[in-house]
Amino acid sequence: MKPKYQVIIDDIKSRILSGDYNVGDQIPTESALQSLYEVSRQTVRKAILELSNEGFLRSEKGSGTYVSNQYLSKTGGSSHKKTIGVITTYISDYIFPSIIRGIESRMNEDNYSLLLASTNNDVAQEKKALEMMLSHGVDGLIIEPTKSNLYNPNIAYYLSFKEQDIPLIMINAFYEEIELPFLCLDDVQSSYLATKELISKGHNQIGLIAKMDDLQGKYRMKGYIKALEEAKLRFNPEQIFSFNTETKQSLSTNLTDFLNKNKDTLTAIVCYNDEVGLEVVHACRKLDISIPEELSIIGQDNSYIAKNSNIKLTTLTHPQETMGRDAADWVIKKLQGKKDLPHSTYYQPVLIEGETVVAR
Repeated sequence: MKPKYQVIIDDIKSRILSGDYNVGDQIPTESALQSLYEVSRQTVRKAILELSNEGFLRSEKGSGTYVSNQYLSKTGGSSHKKTIGVITTYISDYIFPSIIRGIESRMNEDNYSLLLASTNNDVAQEKKALEMMLSHGVDGLIIEPTKSNLYNPNIAYYLSFKEQDIPLIMINAFYEEIELPFLCLDDVQSSYLATKELISKGHNQIGLIAKMDDLQGKYRMKGYIKALEEAKLRFNPEQIFSFNTETKQSLSTNLTDFLNKNKDTLTAIVCYNDEVGLEVVHACRKLDISIPEELSIIGQDNSYIAKNSNIKLTTLTHPQETMGRDAADWVIKKLQGKKDLPHSTYYQPVLIEGETVVAR
């Protein structure tokens, strides 16, 4: 359990970094803080002293305590090397090492340093990561949004970056509520091409597995529906399997149940990504469903696991390293004062044939 003075420190820092308290604002009096946090005057004073030492507050004798931005010069030190923050949902899994490699390679060319954090697709961890980036005083930020298809309680932090004129670009997704530049795969087109490929091979009972707390899942479902409509095939809700970050840990069991229930009707499945595609492969093996003879499978993202598993998934491309490099290039150019940089970029996916699709 945190000491009481640390709770006060963390809360006041959050209020400063999110813009709830602005530079120059007077914070509540010691007695008001005592009442607010239900602590002693000594605890309040200890918290204020620590925040003053860190450069978040300054006290004026006989006047009060005010919000300061001295913490920015404290973290910057005497170094002139610029730092770009990078926040992704994951770091070591799936396509993320390739994206980070692209970011790093471009930043090294101009001698920028990288400050890396991940959120595990959790908004509380995203809040901590954003606070760390703001308190460190990063010069720019590349971020993959957390749970991008849901309302995000951390929007104030993004607005704080905008107000401070810190260049920020989003990758893989974006928050529809706020206007920020982004680089994304055309996720609608990716699922559209996957579904269209299966239809062209004679499949008309095609399932979809979608992760619905991320914008990619919403758009990939849209592409699937678009292809069905175009081919005049009926959309069947029973052939949709959806999951989210919290239910992902039960994905293997739930997928096995879904496939078992639909094995007599489904002949093909469009998967949210390659990771899910391989989960479907494992579930099929448990149920003695042969791939691709009984069930064709298409993943998405052309990840290393699609290439290196013992069955080569049919999948669609994702820019990965190129996206990372382009994101770093965008931030660096913005910091160099370049104008008219693109606000939105969509990369076009290409189908890569594997061993998991067969004609009916």
